Amino acid sequence: MAGIEALSPGADPDRPVNVVFVGAGAVGCFYASRLHHPAHNIHVSLIARSNYKVLAADGVKLQTHTFGDYTFRPHAVFPSVPAAAVNPNPSGAGPREWDYIIVTTKALPDRADDSALIAPLVGPRSCIVLIQNGVGVEQPYRARFPATPIISAVTVISAEQTSPGTVRQNRWTRIHLGPYSDSASFSSTAGAGTSSSSRSDQDATTGAISPSLAPLPPSPAGLQIAGSHRAALLTDWWTRHGLIRDVELGDEVALQTVRWHKLCINAAFNPSAVLSGGRGNADMARDPELREHLAGIMREIWEAAPRILGRGFPEYMASPEKILRSSERNVGSKPSMLLDWEAGRPMEVEVILGNPVRIARERGVEMPRLQTVYALVRSAQEARERGRGKL
Repeated sequence: MAGIEALSPGADPDRPVNVVFVGAGAVGCFYASRLHHPAHNIHVSLIARSNYKVLAADGVKLQTHTFGDYTFRPHAVFPSVPAAAVNPNPSGAGPREWDYIIVTTKALPDRADDSALIAPLVGPRSCIVLIQNGVGVEQPYRARFPATPIISAVTVISAEQTSPGTVRQNRWTRIHLGPYSDSASFSSTAGAGTSSSSRSDQDATTGAISPSLAPLPPSPAGLQIAGSHRAALLTDWWTRHGLIRDVELGDEVALQTVRWHKLCINAAFNPSAVLSGGRGNADMARDPELREHLAGIMREIWEAAPRILGRGFPEYMASPEKILRSSERNVGSKPSMLLDWEAGRPMEVEVILGNPVRIARERGVEMPRLQTVYALVRSAQEARERGRGKL
C-alpha cells in the first residue's frame, strides 16, 4: 500500500476526516456525538432543518442512559445540503469534500429521492452511510452513485428529541454495519470471499485501523471491499473513541439479514398500531387476537427469509415468540409509524411494507398478511391526505 493515500486520523493535520450527518434527529445526533473526536482529527458536522438555529447556537444537549449528560458541539451546523456543499470547511479555507455522508433521515421514497438530495455532497473520496429503517433503502443510492462505497447500517436504540436541541437516549446503543454493493437479489453468494477486514492494516498495540482508499472499479467485488474497510474504520472509531460497546461489523448478507430480522418487529407493530386505533406495543402484545396477528406477520417474514436472503435467520436471533414476550414489557412505547400518524407526518410505508412485499413477489414469494396491512395503511394515509387537499 506504499504510495497510496490512507485515511488515518491524526496522521496529517491538514487532512482531517470530514463527516456530515444528513438529519439531526435523535438517532443522528446521538451517533454523531459519539463519532466527533477533534483530538483524533475526526470532525463531525450536522445538516439540520427545524432545529438548525438551536444547534448552531448551543450544540446538542444529550441526556443518555449509557454515557451520562453532555453537550455535543459539532464542527459545523448547516441549514441545508446546498450550504454544506458550498463550503464544508467553516474556517473559510475553501471547499473540502466529505469523507463520510451519513444519512439518518426517515426513508420516504414515495415522497422524495434522498439520493438526489445528497448528490451535491458526494465526491470521489466519499462514502455514503445509510442508518435507516426498512429494506431496499440502498438501491436508489447505488443507482445514482455506481462507483461510491455504500455502508448499510441498522440500529437498535431508544432515543427521542424531547425539545429542539435536546436528545434523550433511553436504552440500547447497538448498531450493525456492512457494505452494500448491489444485493437487490439478496443471493446467498453476495459477499462471498470478502472479509470485513480485507485490505486493512491494524496496529497491534492501539488496534487502530488504517485501510487503503485506493480507487476501485465500480464492480460488486470492488464496492464490497471499499465498503468493508470504510465500515471497519467507522466500527473502530465508534468503539475505541466513542466507547460504544455493541458496534457490529458484518458482510453484505449478514447486514441484510439483520435488516429483514428487524423487519419482523417493524412490519408487525408499526402498521398494526395505526390500524388498531393507536395501541402501543405492550398493549397489542397482551391482546390475544392482536398477538396472533402480530405473530402471523412475523412468521410470514421468517418463512420467506430463506427464499429472499438465500438463508434463514440464525438461531441466535430472537424468534417471534421471544419478540412478543419482550414487547409485553415495553409499556408506554409507541412505534414510529404511529407517532408519525398522530402528528400528521408521512409514514415509512414503502420501505417497511411495500418494498418487502415487492422484493418477495419478485422471487415468487407471496406475503398475504404483510400485503394486507400495506394496502390498508397506504390507503388510510392517501385518504387522509386527499381530505387535506394534498393529493
